Amino acid sequence: MNEELDSAVVLVTGVMAAGKSTVADLLAGRIPRAAHVRGDLFRRMIVSGREELFPEETAEARAQLELRYRLSALVADAYARHGWTAIVQDIVLGADLPQYVTQVRTRPLYVVVLAPSTTAVQARETGRRKAGYGVWTIEALDQSLRVDTPRIGLWLDTSEQTPEQTVSSILENLPSARVLPGRADF
Repeated sequence: MNEELDSAVVLVTGVMAAGKSTVADLLAGRIPRAAHVRGDLFRRMIVSGREELFPEETAEARAQLELRYRLSALVADAYARHGWTAIVQDIVLGADLPQYVTQVRTRPLYVVVLAPSTTAVQARETGRRKAGYGVWTIEALDQSLRVDTPRIGLWLDTSEQTPEQTVSSILENLPSARVLPGRADF
């Protein structure tokens, strides 16, 4: 196994139904000491007063999203500090991606962006038990990914890949996913 991943943080991001959960689980399983940090768990911990994030976001929904990101970054850093590799899985798009990168203190930090086509996302969404899209459209989130999100880390078009192939691509291209210390050009 690649020693670069010892006590590291890996963020796996992309749109809903891009395969983040499956890929993060499989990636964690290929690393000797790894934890899967699911960003959505922090959203679901809010029992009362939770505001869902809609395309026309409210200040409270934005504040809750930012809290979720801060919490997952803190947990990832804590795992890494104790010798674990933290695989963080969440939807972190647009200007939130460079902000998230600055919140994670651990280095090495790797960012992996799963970017399947809208056709592939539609097929995956149809096959899922849960429905991620409602007021959001696949096309709107895809545009946020491709137009508004800075090109940080390793971007993979996983349209034609199995989750296992995606994990192999991540491990084979790990240096491309690494966020360099002090990088501020995103």
